Amino acid sequence: MPEVEIRSAVKEDLLSLVAIRHDYQSLYVWQMEHTVTGSEITVNFHQVRLPHPLKVQYGGRHPILNAENWSRYQAVLVALVQEEVVGYIALSDQILPKTIWVTDCAVHGNQRRKGIGMALHLAAEEWGQQNGFMRCMLEIESKNSPAIQLARKLNYEFCGYNDHYSVNQDIVLFFARSLR
Repeated sequence: MPEVEIRSAVKEDLLSLVAIRHDYQSLYVWQMEHTVTGSEITVNFHQVRLPHPLKVQYGGRHPILNAENWSRYQAVLVALVQEEVVGYIALSDQILPKTIWVTDCAVHGNQRRKGIGMALHLAAEEWGQQNGFMRCMLEIESKNSPAIQLARKLNYEFCGYNDHYSVNQDIVLFFARSLR
């Protein structure tokens, strides 16, 4: 794992941050099965392996970080490797009380799978604790198997979903973790 430095973003980081691509590849998708019988509704998700890697463009509900929406975030943390910005995580407190919501997390393609996303999430949790938040919430498209694997590795618990939540109408899974 490379030596990663995490710090709060500054306006001068913006050009580096907007250059980070948000697309990803996934070999798996979490497929939803929905059944209604009488007074019972059952929803199950199961992981399905795809026949070939799927390249997915960012379809999130939140606009990608840029100069116009910078102020809507409670915090933006950046990851640096050898003094170069290689990733960021954006946090909002505008959705649920006492909950820090990860709206974006992106790492340069050539730096992925090296622990940088994990370092950003751990730093976000620490930032949340230091600023009085009780929970951290993630929203992850059902196609984003790498992010779901990371959430599970960090002991986030599945806590819900929204069908058609993202701009591209994909299912988004919600994961949460207590910060106390």
